[in-house]
Amino acid sequence: MRWLPLIPLLAALFTLGCATNGQDELDQLSANELYNRAKQALNAGDYETAINTFERLEARFPFGKYAQQAQLEIAYAYYKFDEPDSSIATADRFINNNPGNPHLDYAYYLKGLANYTRGANIVDRLSPREPSERDTRALRDSFNDFTQLVKKFPDSRYTPDAKKRLVYLHNMLAKYEINVARYYMKRGAWVAAANRAKYVIENYQRTPSARTALQVLVQAYTKMGMDDLAQDAQRILDMNQETSR
Repeated sequence: MRWLPLIPLLAALFTLGCATNGQDELDQLSANELYNRAKQALNAGDYETAINTFERLEARFPFGKYAQQAQLEIAYAYYKFDEPDSSIATADRFINNNPGNPHLDYAYYLKGLANYTRGANIVDRLSPREPSERDTRALRDSFNDFTQLVKKFPDSRYTPDAKKRLVYLHNMLAKYEINVARYYMKRGAWVAAANRAKYVIENYQRTPSARTALQVLVQAYTKMGMDDLAQDAQRILDMNQETSR
């Protein structure tokens, strides 16, 4: 019985010994061996091991031929490991430290993907919601990342996908504004609802939410007794319906 209190201590010492042996083993590997081991872990979906090994590679060989590639691999591994903030920070570091690197487009692309993921919180994982119902800061950051990619690297292999994502994000941001307008309408805050609707019309004209925004304006102006403005909004809405037929 006297050995029982020592069991946790022995277990901890054993774990520490294993970890130390693992680190010692990595210290014996060449840059090429470290890269290959990290890449194998990444391909196998063992993202934590991949991150640790790539980081060890970057620390031991900061000026080697694998150093810049390791940064990109770390950013990707963090993204897949569901650590978007770390992915974004690593991608930013790569962009800032390697302005002439031929893979800058990929770094911006990764940032766009990671920022979108960053918008999904624990509630989204337990009960998925539309992106338009989330806080839009991450979506706007993602939109900005993809926009920079398209502008700076129009011929990038990632640009076509980025353009599709920009359309989707544009629609989601417009829909978010409509969700907020409806929130105000439920509470009788007609001025606030109208302002949100006008914002959609001014900034998201080519989205499906623009039509909904006109409907909100009609209702909001009617409730506020602004019949002339309500009629103007209804006339534009009717014209759009005729055009879409």
